[in-house]
Amino acid sequence: MDIPLADDSGFAVAPRRQIEPTGLDPAAAARLNYAYGVQTGRLVWVAGQVARDGAGRLVGADDPEAQAVQCFENVRAVVEAAGGGMEHVVRANMYLTDRAYRDIVNAVRGRFFRPPLLPVGALLVVAGLALPDYLVEIDAVAVLPPG
Repeated sequence: MDIPLADDSGFAVAPRRQIEPTGLDPAAAARLNYAYGVQTGRLVWVAGQVARDGAGRLVGADDPEAQAVQCFENVRAVVEAAGGGMEHVVRANMYLTDRAYRDIVNAVRGRFFRPPLLPVGALLVVAGLALPDYLVEIDAVAVLPPG
């Protein structure tokens, strides 16, 4: 759904559209009151993605590599649903529950992003994520091509 936005002076800004990828569990987002992604103009804001498949099942319990792959696949699903691809991702932040996962998750990141234009990002080691089984979470921002 497109929602036109305006600032206090009435100046129109880019419409906002919620991105609902077909490959992700719509009930999970609805139950938790969030969108998988939001598009404003050419920008796509991807919510933090965890290792849940399209049926809402955890992928890779106790396996940071499998979880990272699923997180990036979920990011890809949101960006593609908006009309872009991973080459349009300009920022990808990674949240890990253990510093020991850094090299593993960075290696997975390298499978999804290729030089010469890599996204910026941050890697944060956190005390925990939404559920104890989550080891990795990734959020992202993409800029879609004109047209």
